[in-house]
Amino acid sequence: DQDNLGSQFNQGLSSGRTIEKIFTLPGEISADDDCGHGTAMSGAVAAPRCADGNSCGVAYNCNFVICRAAHDVYIDESSEIKGISDAYTWAADNSTVKIISMSMGRLTSSGQIKDAIQYAYGKGKLMFCAGGTSFSWSSWLVGVIFPATLNEVQAITGIKDKTTLTACDDCHKGKQIDFVIVMEKQVGGLHSLSTATSGDVPTTVGGSSVSTATAAGIAALVWSRFPSFTREDVLNKLTTTASGYPTKNKSYGWGKLNADAATN
Repeated sequence: DQDNLGSQFNQGLSSGRTIEKIFTLPGEISADDDCGHGTAMSGAVAAPRCADGNSCGVAYNCNFVICRAAHDVYIDESSEIKGISDAYTWAADNSTVKIISMSMGRLTSSGQIKDAIQYAYGKGKLMFCAGGTSFSWSSWLVGVIFPATLNEVQAITGIKDKTTLTACDDCHKGKQIDFVIVMEKQVGGLHSLSTATSGDVPTTVGGSSVSTATAAGIAALVWSRFPSFTREDVLNKLTTTASGYPTKNKSYGWGKLNADAATN
């Protein structure tokens, strides 16, 4: 229902690009987003730099594939495990896909999902996964969630706009985190803008989810700036221009991504 991710995907300063909507969740008949989370993540990555007053995605001239692979953001059903595994396999086998972003997760590992991610990694895909978002009282107990714990993916979390690295109230942190994104105002707690389920009035969205989508968008900018780069080249560019490089923080990885520095 969000036309900026449909009929209005090419408008303003966004043109000549493609959008595809697929579903791998067993039993579904469409890619429709039931809760708005996928729409908001998609908008953060790829919404057009538009003329209708809506929010703009980081990679506003990228080609984009939306995949419905689960019922919600917590992966707990066998059908969701299959849907997500099939999504990674589909993307791995699609030569036009360079970056895979998933803002979902679970507390325990899944061999089936792990195998699919490793398969995609073997195909040269650059993958981003959410470090985890929950109530502030429990985030420190849980730590980084699966599959962000895997070495084959880049684990992302959200921080506040402070001079020192400080996780947002609900975002998980830990040794597996690779990069962070500023997505919460220190005063007032305002979050990032993105596309609502429908209409031209943006919504706000927080957590490691939108941080992950934003990081994937920055990676797309880097790859578009340096089209001959390999996955390792893009990752090296992101790492060496991050705020903490050359020292990796035990809770926040290489620190804040810097889109400007990484594309120059």
